[in-house]
Amino acid sequence: MSHRAFLFTLPLAALAGPALAEPGLDVTIYADNQALIEDTRTITFTGGRQTVEFRNVSAQIRPETATLSAKDLAIIEQNFDYDLLSPAKIMENAVGQTITLVRTNPATGAETRETATVLAANGGVVLQIGPRIEVLRDDGLPVRVIFDKVPPNMRAEPTLSMNVQGAAGTREAALRYLTPGLGWRADYVALYDEDKAQIDVQGWVTLTNNSGTTYQNASTLLVAGTPQLIGRGGGGTLGAMIEAGTESGTRERLGNFYLYPLAEKTTIANLQTKQVSFLDVHGVPATHGYEIQIGWLQNSTVPLNVATTYQFSSSAKGGLGDQLPAGVVRFYLRDKRGQPQFIGEKAIPHTPMGSRLSINTGDAFDVKVQPVMDSRTRVNSSRWKTAMRYVVTNALPKPVKVRVVQNGLWGDTRLVDPSQPEEWKDATRAAWLVEVPANGKTELTVTFDSRY
Repeated sequence: MSHRAFLFTLPLAALAGPALAEPGLDVTIYADNQALIEDTRTITFTGGRQTVEFRNVSAQIRPETATLSAKDLAIIEQNFDYDLLSPAKIMENAVGQTITLVRTNPATGAETRETATVLAANGGVVLQIGPRIEVLRDDGLPVRVIFDKVPPNMRAEPTLSMNVQGAAGTREAALRYLTPGLGWRADYVALYDEDKAQIDVQGWVTLTNNSGTTYQNASTLLVAGTPQLIGRGGGGTLGAMIEAGTESGTRERLGNFYLYPLAEKTTIANLQTKQVSFLDVHGVPATHGYEIQIGWLQNSTVPLNVATTYQFSSSAKGGLGDQLPAGVVRFYLRDKRGQPQFIGEKAIPHTPMGSRLSINTGDAFDVKVQPVMDSRTRVNSSRWKTAMRYVVTNALPKPVKVRVVQNGLWGDTRLVDPSQPEEWKDATRAAWLVEVPANGKTELTVTFDSRY
C-alpha cells in the first residue's frame, strides 16, 4: 500500500503530553555498542497516582534497566511504547475502528465525506462503507483519512511511561537506562618520518548513533573497557602489544576502566558519525623493521614474504604518554613529494601506558625469507635433530634487520650451534635479529634437538 495517495489528519491535542522541562542529558558510551543514558527533567507531581511520560528515549531502550529517581517517589508500573506513528502502522491499529474518508473531485474541487469501518490493513486497506466493501487503492485520486484519536499505545516518538505516586510539588527526576545502538571506537593516524625515525600520532574518538533517537546537548563520557553482559562471552583484539606497560597515568578511572570525557556538551544525532580528537603527539621515537613467523618443520621451496613492522612505546617518557583505547592504527609515510601516503593498518587492544607496540603494515616487497630443512634425523626413541637454514634476502639499496621467529618448539628443545645467539620469546618461540647487507643475503643456521 502506497502512503502517497492519502493524508492522515489527527487533532493536535492527540499528540500533546505532560509539560516537562527541557531535558538535561548525561550519556556514558562504552566501546561495545552500549550506552548508559541519564535523562533529568523537572516534573510537577500531583500528590496522587499519575502517569509520567519520557518522550524521545532510545528506540532500542532496554526497558528492564530503566529506573526513575526522585525524592518522595514510588513507581507502580512502567511501559515502553515503541509502536511509532506512520501511515501504515496507524491504519493497522485502526482495524475494527470507524474512520472518515474525504474524497476531492479533481474537476470541481468539491469534497465528499463518508464514514467507514477498517476491516483489514494487510498489504492494502479493506473498508466497509455502508452495505458495500471497498479496497482503498492508490489510483492517483486525492483521498484523506481522518482519525478522531491516536490508536492506543501508539506514539509519535519512542516513549517510556511510568505510573507513579509521589509527594506533591515540582522537582527534578532522573531517568536512567541502558541502550544498544550507541557506540564509539578509537581511530589513530600515525605519520612516520623515515629520516628521523619518529612518528606523529593523532587519536580520534569516533561516535556512532544508531539508537533511533537524537541526544541534544548531552554531556558525554566515553568508557574504555568492556563490561560483561549476559549472553555475550569475553573476547579481545588480537593485536600489536608485544610488551604490556606498568605505568600509571592521570586519566580518571572507573574500576578497571578509563574514562574519556568530551570537553564540551555535544548533540549526537541519530544515524550520525561524529569524530572528536583526544590525542595529538609529535616526534615519538619509532623503529622500522621486518619480521616473519616460521612454523615448526616448515620447509619452503620458495622465498616467503616478511611483514613490515613499526615499533613504538606508549610510555610517558619517549612514547605517546597515554593509555590507548582499543582501535585501529593507520600508518602513513611521506613520498618524495612530501605527500602522506597510506601504507597499512592494524588493530590494537586496550593498551596500558608504558606498553611497547609493534604495528604490522603489510608484506615487504624486497625482503624475503626462505626456511629450508637441511636434515632431520632420529637420535633415539624420544629425540630428533632437525637442521634448519633460513635464507634472508634483501633487494633494497640499504641494510635491513629481519626478526626471524621460529614457532612450535617444545619446552625442552635445545638449540645446537646456532650461527648467531637466539632470543627466547617464550617457551615455544625462539627469535633471531638477522642483519642483511644492502642488495645481499644472510643465512641463519641452527639445529634443534627436540622430542618431536
